Amino acid sequence: MSDNFNQILISHKQSDFDKRLKALRFAIVHTTRFKLYSKDHQSLRQIMQDVFEKGDEAVAEYTLKFDGVKLSPEQFRVGGKELKKAHDKIDNKLLRTIRQAIDNVRGYQGKIFVGKSISGKVKYTPINRVGICIPGASAPLPSTVIMTAVPAQVAGVEEIVVVSPPRGKDTVHPVILAVCHELGIEEVYRIGGAQAVAALAQGTATIKKVYKIVGPGNQWVSMAKREVLGLVDIDSVAGPSEVLIIADDSANPAFLAADMLSQAEHAPGSAILFTASQKLAEKVLGELEKQVVQLDRAEETDLCLKKFGGIVVFENIDGAVKCANDFAAEHLQIQCGDKSGRIAKRIENAGAIFIGEYSPVAVGDYWAGPSHTLPTGMTAKFFSALSANDFVKSTSIIEYSKQQLEASADDIIRLAMVEGLDAHAKSVQIRCKK
Repeated sequence: MSDNFNQILISHKQSDFDKRLKALRFAIVHTTRFKLYSKDHQSLRQIMQDVFEKGDEAVAEYTLKFDGVKLSPEQFRVGGKELKKAHDKIDNKLLRTIRQAIDNVRGYQGKIFVGKSISGKVKYTPINRVGICIPGASAPLPSTVIMTAVPAQVAGVEEIVVVSPPRGKDTVHPVILAVCHELGIEEVYRIGGAQAVAALAQGTATIKKVYKIVGPGNQWVSMAKREVLGLVDIDSVAGPSEVLIIADDSANPAFLAADMLSQAEHAPGSAILFTASQKLAEKVLGELEKQVVQLDRAEETDLCLKKFGGIVVFENIDGAVKCANDFAAEHLQIQCGDKSGRIAKRIENAGAIFIGEYSPVAVGDYWAGPSHTLPTGMTAKFFSALSANDFVKSTSIIEYSKQQLEASADDIIRLAMVEGLDAHAKSVQIRCKK
């Protein structure tokens, strides 16, 4: 592990400032996607095609190949007894924390849910069946079960399916199983990767097709989700976690360094600080060097920060805000004292905005209520945070009386005829005798 982070410092005074800024912007983005027609992309398509054609057989083959676990189709699904057993064994304090987190998310999602009623113009209907991808082979992410399943439940989704790769004793991590049981999710499969996405999207003899797939994963999962978009809906094409912090001299350098390291420890994860203060930048560099060695994953975090991290010194905060909108980060923190709120209003592109020095990303990841399933890789310019509103579909309702149709008939007929669709026009004419 090297002894300093000076290489990640980028200043507007440097002649190659724009070039380095551009490289920083795209470094993490390129880890999300396979290049078209690359070897990995071709391998991904082969996996998808095999699952589409051979179903459970292919899922079993790829689970053995990639996860080292031999399963028959009958073993894909986690039984109810195993779910309950995992729940019974969970630490009581952890269970209380999980239940409070669930309540926080459920309360927030209920407040922002728009599809509660049927008006005269639009009918909202929950998506019937949804698949959720939960990483878990190397580190369990029970919070992701909460942040994806609870919004779906608030929306009224009837069937929620969880897929998570097998680990350890050939099953899903027990904490993930415990949260599923707590939420009443009974359909859980010990499969992961691209093969799980393909199985959810197409359906197999064992796994019934879903209509939307949400949740994070590695490159293979993200690219598989992109491949099936159109066959099913997805939340977004998500990549490694990101944080971008806008800070001035009023910010605490130790807090800023801790916030950067909290994302870099994902390895890969992007951690970037924007400031107009050279003095602050140097203090944060010192804090990074001091804090990284204290982490359990110090070496991985160190390397990740050097590859995907940056401390960028702009001429002024206005330049930082403009550039932040271009980066469109997953997590955007603003630590500029009493100016933080005003700066937040100028942010147009971000997955979630954290205002003030006591709003670290971890609050959003686990507790505050908004889902932590957020757009990454600059996709916050057109994707939003996952919410209950993503699990309903709207259907337009149109009901005209004879008088209303007659009043609009000439205009409708005129538009139909200019498009050369006389049958459209005649469907109006026959009713209005025009």
